[in-house]
Amino acid sequence: MNKIKSFIRENPLVVLLVAFPFSILSEVLQWSPILTFIFSAITIIPLAGMIGAATEVLAFYTNPRIGGLLNATLGNAAELIITIVAIRAGLLELVKASITGSILGNLLLVLGMSILLGGLRHGLQTFNRKQASNNAIMLVLTVVILLIPSLLSHYLGNIETPGPRVETLSLGVATVMIILYVLGLIYSYKVIGGPVVVDEEVKDTAPKGWSLRTAIVVLMVSTAGVAYLSEVLVGAVEPVVTTLGISEFFIGLIFIPIIGNVAEHIVAVQVALKNKMTLSVEIAIASSLQIALFVAPLLVFISLLFGHPLTLVFNQLELIALIAGVIIAALVSADGESNWLEGAELLAIYIILALTFFLVPT
Repeated sequence: MNKIKSFIRENPLVVLLVAFPFSILSEVLQWSPILTFIFSAITIIPLAGMIGAATEVLAFYTNPRIGGLLNATLGNAAELIITIVAIRAGLLELVKASITGSILGNLLLVLGMSILLGGLRHGLQTFNRKQASNNAIMLVLTVVILLIPSLLSHYLGNIETPGPRVETLSLGVATVMIILYVLGLIYSYKVIGGPVVVDEEVKDTAPKGWSLRTAIVVLMVSTAGVAYLSEVLVGAVEPVVTTLGISEFFIGLIFIPIIGNVAEHIVAVQVALKNKMTLSVEIAIASSLQIALFVAPLLVFISLLFGHPLTLVFNQLELIALIAGVIIAALVSADGESNWLEGAELLAIYIILALTFFLVPT
């Protein structure tokens, strides 16, 4: 009993697993699509957290380089699974919206919440300026890369029905982005302050008392659970869009990123409250880089397996939001200092964008 209490105390999100049987019942008994969507989304949140926790334990039992690679590869596993299921269902706009929403969520919502709460508790906080500058440069470069297919698609084919030239361009850009991501990993192992940093403080967030075998079992079971629930969640998207009158675009931009990354978001806020802003900023920005440089291009290649080619062509609203989010995050982190007002400003931008996304016609 004491072990169970200790486990729940270290992993508070696990209590949300009480929604798991309701997710199954909702699917089997064909309850309202809204209930099915809600129960499956609630259940994915703790399972995503368990994947992250198991990954941290695996990293703990390996050397820093392998641990860093595990964190970099599995950091967004839950969202990757959800988007793969969405690709198989042919919901490509949902997938691209979730990519945009993940980047914005980390740069504006997570970073903003961390700076706001950390600033309210500790006042003016400082973080590694050089490291933040390196990340900001990489973010700007990443957005420029994402802009190229979207802008040139006008000259290469129809945006609504991308031709082979647009698909070829997306594959080429995706290849370059993955290479850049791998180079970033190599750089981070050789020079402190790279885009992915293995910080000893991260070990504080790993569950205590887990064996290597336990971590592997938890990782496998959690991944299987997320895969099953992703099928249920994605299957309920279109009925929810029809019933509530909201757009698939809004679900992808706001709900999917939050569902898949809540656990990681909480860690960023927790370390900010402990006045460890360098780590908090790194979690938020490194996660954005991982989505843009690894997850997005990987999905382009995976989409070919399902016969639904995904292109890196984003609409104007997504591009404007990405540019604004990256510029604002870069400006906030440029001086190596943060205060609660800057956090509130980031959150204000995120809320305004969310409202705009909500009002986009279905």
